Amino acid sequence: MTNTVLEVYEYLDNIAPFELQESYDNAGLLVGDVEAVVTGVLICLDSTEAIIDEAIQKGCNLVIAHHPIIFSGLKQLIGENYIQRTIIKAIKNDIAIIAIHTNLDNVLTNGVNEMIASKLKMTNISILAPKDQDITDEVAGAGVVGGLAEKMDTEEFFDFLKKQMQLSVIKHTDICFENIQKIAICGGSGGFLLEHAKAAGAQVFVTSDYKYHEFFDSDGDIIIVDIGHYESEQYTIDLLYKLVKEKFITFAAHYTLQSTNPVNYY
Repeated sequence: MTNTVLEVYEYLDNIAPFELQESYDNAGLLVGDVEAVVTGVLICLDSTEAIIDEAIQKGCNLVIAHHPIIFSGLKQLIGENYIQRTIIKAIKNDIAIIAIHTNLDNVLTNGVNEMIASKLKMTNISILAPKDQDITDEVAGAGVVGGLAEKMDTEEFFDFLKKQMQLSVIKHTDICFENIQKIAICGGSGGFLLEHAKAAGAQVFVTSDYKYHEFFDSDGDIIIVDIGHYESEQYTIDLLYKLVKEKFITFAAHYTLQSTNPVNYY
């Protein structure tokens, strides 16, 4: 008994339909042969040369990444940057690459934001900004909102957030609430959801990739907490590993040992 790249793709599509990805995104099968028999899967956030090397070392011919290695158009493959070098190495070694990106952000069950919410022990979570769609039976859309079982002092919540998300530092706006109970979340770049977070009555909006002037947009109505892009999505690897491992028994699933976070803190 064997499984093909197509069968893995179809399983992922069932969990988070690729039709749910945003118009700017490029999730899906980016490199490889759909008919290839899968020998092993390596799961990561970002496809890099080091990830392909790790896949080779582990005997994996399929990489499942959250972020697409091909995002904008490629006009040549001559190895002049890490994107081209990664793709060339994958092709030379018959390694397929699937990216499951904003479609995984846009589902609630087994989605990126549900994973963050579970780490923060939130209850009664729901989609923050629902999409108009009929692709799945459940509501889909960006971000989630929910509550803590009990109110926390704001600084206590910050400490809890840092512990649960393995953070060395956070960036935040002025503390305008003494206690926190309702939280909005968006893994990755979530600034576009700020008004939705305010409208939902959240005291805190946990996301990443905020620019200096955008922090002013909290305007005393909510506490924006920027925890870093990689940090906000790191548990997506755990999520995908669990899903693939539980479904397929004909090959091994591996959790990458590489940190692909390009940001360092000193």
